[in-house]
Amino acid sequence: MARLPRLTVPGYPHHIIQRGNNRQAIFSSTADYQMLLALLDENAAKFGVALHAYVLMSNHFHLLATPATADGLPQMMQAVGRRYVRYFNDSQGRSGTLWEGRYRSTLIETERYLLACMVYLDLNPVRAGLVKEASDYPWSSHGHCVGLRTDRMVKPHPLYWSLGNTPFAREAAYAELVRAGTTLEQQEALTRSALSGWALGSDDFVADLQKRTERRVTKNQPGRPFQHPRAL
Repeated sequence: MARLPRLTVPGYPHHIIQRGNNRQAIFSSTADYQMLLALLDENAAKFGVALHAYVLMSNHFHLLATPATADGLPQMMQAVGRRYVRYFNDSQGRSGTLWEGRYRSTLIETERYLLACMVYLDLNPVRAGLVKEASDYPWSSHGHCVGLRTDRMVKPHPLYWSLGNTPFAREAAYAELVRAGTTLEQQEALTRSALSGWALGSDDFVADLQKRTERRVTKNQPGRPFQHPRAL
């Protein structure tokens, strides 16, 4: 059966996952992480995609982004993916695929899941046992969101701005959200929705979203039980 096209609707936040083929490493040096970030920065601006949060792990990465157009996100991901593979293959003296097929993504309801998704991304390295605190990990947007550094690529979502009236208040409020963490239910919902491509939100959100796209946004029939992957 033909697979459904990705669910992409402008003006909505999207949670994106791109994984290495067979879970192989997609970074081998600091320069590799820097290259992928540079490509994301360049192409997000080129294709009108606001990147709200990101985390680069050894064999996959997550983004939280809002595209301004229906084509912006797939165009950005295609450009980044192709150019990074060429760079990585050249630098490693290798050939062939690097990614595990297409990137995975879906829409999430802003009020219910956007901040939870940001926290989920920030805590990915902690869940994986790479660091003790989110602030110890250099390859995520966490440092920008809590005021430890400035990352020009990050475009804070209005919901983040609503956390406080000053930069310090917003940063402190967000840091507290990260300290509180996410529930297992939230983690599973965010992972499952991105990998399956089904929209994540309330019934009202899903019903309204369905009016804006011809692509089906929820699964009609039950699937196999979800098994939560470790630090996905």
